[in-house]
Amino acid sequence: MQHSHESTPFSKRDFPIVLICDGVNGPANIGSLFRISEAFGVSEIIFGNAEIDLDSSRMKRTARDTHLKVSCSISEDLHETTKHLREGGYLIVALEISKHSKPIKDFKWNRSEKLAMIVGNEANGISEDILSTADMVFHIELFGENSSINVAHATAIALYQLTGL
Repeated sequence: MQHSHESTPFSKRDFPIVLICDGVNGPANIGSLFRISEAFGVSEIIFGNAEIDLDSSRMKRTARDTHLKVSCSISEDLHETTKHLREGGYLIVALEISKHSKPIKDFKWNRSEKLAMIVGNEANGISEDILSTADMVFHIELFGENSSINVAHATAIALYQLTGL
């Protein structure tokens, strides 16, 4: 029998991770990002550079009430937001395939240190302006011909890699 949300065998853990979503606007992706963030102990999601409808029934169905459990905000200026996070002691990393990106499996992170991870939309990725604010850029190694995967799936893989023990 499947466990209910309240009866999973897992210990709840929170991590000092902020997820920054640059241009992510699809209700299903937003709902999935809430659900994934709650599952991996993300402290906050910040959306920017997109029209976000947090009242969308599609988003709410996909999120399965996790949008009520993960702190969220909408930034009018993601460049300024990343600057503010850095000043607050956050390491800013981006999840993007680029000339200088490194495999995320090689990233060593002390799970008590503050981390902000930027993700972008599938069509355009992370904008150059926001990508330039990252201290480091990482990618998920893919082995097919496709150069990208869905933002929610990529975020789940990255958070699993980052929070795994």
